[in-house]
Amino acid sequence: MARCGRAAYGGAMRITHLGHACLLVEIGGARLLIDPGTFSPEAQHQRDLDAVLVTHQHPDHLDVDRLPALLEANPRAQLVTDPETAAQLGGKGIDAEALRAGDEVEVGTVTVSGVGEMHALIHDDIPRIHNTGMRLTAEGEPSFFHPGDAVDADPGEIDVLAFPLSAPWARSRDMTGFLRRIAAPHAIPVHDALLSEVGRTLYLTQAGNLGSKGTEIHDLSGGRSREFTR
Repeated sequence: MARCGRAAYGGAMRITHLGHACLLVEIGGARLLIDPGTFSPEAQHQRDLDAVLVTHQHPDHLDVDRLPALLEANPRAQLVTDPETAAQLGGKGIDAEALRAGDEVEVGTVTVSGVGEMHALIHDDIPRIHNTGMRLTAEGEPSFFHPGDAVDADPGEIDVLAFPLSAPWARSRDMTGFLRRIAAPHAIPVHDALLSEVGRTLYLTQAGNLGSKGTEIHDLSGGRSREFTR
């Protein structure tokens, strides 16, 4: 189980992969949980959260049934989501702050910036939905970007990038092209629950060989954590 206490900080950002698209980002003395979906049950055990961030409404990024219990266990956590998800949760009596492209929300000393507007196209017969990538910054610490389910947004220069390893809406060249275009010093593979161990190894190899030559990839599967400093 991932550690649930509050981290001590000295200019370091720590990231823990809690399965599939879900990451716990400890930055600026705050604990932010991103995309606690149905494929990431470990997310429900997290405590002392300052924010829960949701890029879009798909169940593998947001477990609506378990969300109330997660928020009850973390009473001070701000809930920040894309606009469509905020509206849907409002209809269920759950208050969420809508974050659009270009908007910013402050979580303590951390700035959460919205990047991008739409989910990647899955199929012409499936309507596209909103998707807000989450860019996190805190003074003196590395910057971080979680794109959700899209690889077309521009978060600007960042230090650590979460990138979808595999998805029904993505080709491997989309994944490697995203790595090349952003060219962050560090990258963490996410969105991997649909892959077998053999397939995961293949995609990781492609990410390393065909992505950005200047990017170091850190595989945090299995609930592992890593600290990043500037």
